[in-house]
Amino acid sequence: MTNKHTNLLPDDAGQALLVGRVWRPAPVDGPAVVAVRGGRLVDISAHAATVADLFERDDLLAIVRDAAGEDLDEAAQLVDAAAAGQAAPGGIALLAPCDLQAIKACGVTFAVSLLERVIEERAKGDPVRAAELRSQLQGSIGANLADIKPGSEAAMRLKAELSGHGLWSQYMEVGIGPDAEVFTKSQPMSAVGHGAQVGLHPSSHWNNPEPEIVLAVNSRGQVVGAALGNDVNLRDIEGRSALLLGKAKDNNGSCAIGPFVRLFDGGFTLDTLRQAEVGMLIEGVDDGFVLEGRSRMREISRDPLDLVAQTWGEHHQYPDGFMLFLGTMFSPINDRDAAGGGFTHHAGDRVSISTPALGTLVNTVGRSDQIAPWTFGVRALYRNLARRGLLAQLTA
Repeated sequence: MTNKHTNLLPDDAGQALLVGRVWRPAPVDGPAVVAVRGGRLVDISAHAATVADLFERDDLLAIVRDAAGEDLDEAAQLVDAAAAGQAAPGGIALLAPCDLQAIKACGVTFAVSLLERVIEERAKGDPVRAAELRSQLQGSIGANLADIKPGSEAAMRLKAELSGHGLWSQYMEVGIGPDAEVFTKSQPMSAVGHGAQVGLHPSSHWNNPEPEIVLAVNSRGQVVGAALGNDVNLRDIEGRSALLLGKAKDNNGSCAIGPFVRLFDGGFTLDTLRQAEVGMLIEGVDDGFVLEGRSRMREISRDPLDLVAQTWGEHHQYPDGFMLFLGTMFSPINDRDAAGGGFTHHAGDRVSISTPALGTLVNTVGRSDQIAPWTFGVRALYRNLARRGLLAQLTA
């Protein structure tokens, strides 16, 4: 299986409406909202000081296409430098293309990932035991799950059958039951962008990347665009107990989004995403290990709009909007360090997540207590915007 897509920007970047954030050095010394036009990065912060505010605008597409702004750099040069771990000329650096939005994620939205979550739970963090359980569960139920619509009568019959055989699990409940698993992946302002290091909690010894499509949703529940994301996962910690989900999912650098948010227009729609294939390439720098895989969105068990509706509505509002990870079918099980030991990250791994319509998100792997700490939060953002005279437009 080969990851053929290697472009860091979308294949049709000349037609794509791309929005992002960059860090600008002094005298700005803070983040700027940018649009990509004609291959150039244009600072449009004077029209929307935050991405969250931009996504609320009724004239969103017009601003991104036409609003006056300051030309900063060539987009391809910046993303290439970031992927290579190099500083771009002028000190500009890519950030995650979201800011004040809540960062939510959906779990167990593919049949393959459902099996792996059940295995994690039953293996209690032991990868060798996981290999034994994988064979057992695939033989018992693997052929049935892909065609089951969550919450349907068929799903409820399967639930009863599995319960009768002692195979039911809390992961089965969210995988084929009526309610999706939606959890808080990370905090506003905490996501890292393309080229940054992602972090693993130092106590984890069994972990993996999760390549996903991430929807950008405004406060009215409107899906305005999408990006790529890495929902870094600690399999041993979550496997010990589902109550450790927060520790398994939310750590320094454990959420990567980028390189840009692509806005929906006539040439890029939700149907584009419904047919997308998300490629994953893991390259080990210390052992030469290479692992490739793909996640096919047509195999998702819940439609993206259903996942949005289960997240936002009369039951829960997001006044600053939210980013929503849609889940993955890619759970790497290839042995890396020992037979039967499965896959786990090594420090320095290079992870590339790609799809033609969104480009490629590249990150390297480190420990969450050794990579750059998260220091620039909401208060720091608003102090910076106030100093730059950009707060007035937020209250207009």
